[in-house]
Amino acid sequence: MQQLAKGNKSAQSAMDLQTEEVKRLKMIAKELRIWIIKMLTEAGSGHPGGSLSAIDIITVLYFHSLRHRPLEPEWAVRDRFVLSKGHGVPALYAALAKSGYFPMEELMTLRKLGSRLQGHPVVGTLPGIEASTGSLGQGLSIAQGLAMASKMDGDTFRVFCMLGDGETQEGQIWETAMSAPKFGLDNLIVFLDYNKGQIDGPTREIMSIDPIADKWEAFNWHVQEIDGHDIPKILSAIERTRNIKGKPHMIIAHTVKGKGVSFMEDNIGWHGVTPTKEECARAIEELERIPID
Repeated sequence: MQQLAKGNKSAQSAMDLQTEEVKRLKMIAKELRIWIIKMLTEAGSGHPGGSLSAIDIITVLYFHSLRHRPLEPEWAVRDRFVLSKGHGVPALYAALAKSGYFPMEELMTLRKLGSRLQGHPVVGTLPGIEASTGSLGQGLSIAQGLAMASKMDGDTFRVFCMLGDGETQEGQIWETAMSAPKFGLDNLIVFLDYNKGQIDGPTREIMSIDPIADKWEAFNWHVQEIDGHDIPKILSAIERTRNIKGKPHMIIAHTVKGKGVSFMEDNIGWHGVTPTKEECARAIEELERIPID
C-alpha cells in the first residue's frame, strides 16, 4: 500500500509539472501575440494573420522542444528551425527576442530602414535566423539539406521546418516530399500551418491541397494531424517523432488565421494588412483577457 501511495504521489507530481509547463507556454504565447500586434502596427506593413496562426507552435519549439543556446547562437549541435513561410517572421522575431537572442525593444524596429528585422528572414542579419526565406517553397529544401548534414555528422541535431498551406502548392515542396524519405531523414520534423487561407482567398478555392494527409503518407512520411493551438497536443506530437525511425515527419496543424483576435480570426483580409492604432488597442485588450487555465 505504501509503494502504491508513493507511485500515485509521483504520478500526480508529474501531472502537476506538466500542467505548470503548459500554463507557462500559454503565457508566453499570449505575450508574443501582443508583441506581434504591437510591432506590426508600428511597422505599418506585414502579415498578422499567419503570424498569429503560427505562434503557438513556435512558442512550443523555442521554449520547450528546441535544443538551442541564445547566448551561443552558432552552437554546432543546436537544433535548427527554418520558417519556410517567411512572411510569418514576426512570430519568429518575437520568439527569438523573448528567448534572449536580441532585446525585446528591437521588435519595434520591424521593417524600418536600417533595422535588423527585415520583412522576411535574412541570414546574417540577426542571431538565430537559420535560412533566408520568403520565396515560397524553398525552405523545406533548405531544411532537408540541414537534416542531411546532421546525418553525415552523426545525427547530431534535429531540424524543424514550418510550411504555409498555400505554400504547398509550389512544386519544389513535392520534390522534397519525395526525396526526404529516400534519405531516411527521421531528424526532419515539418509543421504545416494549415490555416486554410492565403493572400488570394481560401486555399481550397485557389488550389486545394486536400487530401493533404493522404498525400504526405503516400510519399512515405510519418504523418500526424493535430489542433495547432492546443499546447499539449503540439508537445505530444513532437514527442512522438522521437519514436518513429527511418522516415521524416509531417505534423499537419489545423490552425486559425489571426488566432486570438476576434476581428482577425478566419478573415483572409488580415493576411497582409496591419492594424490601425485603434485596432491595435482593441486587439491587445482582447489578448490580455485570454484566460490561462
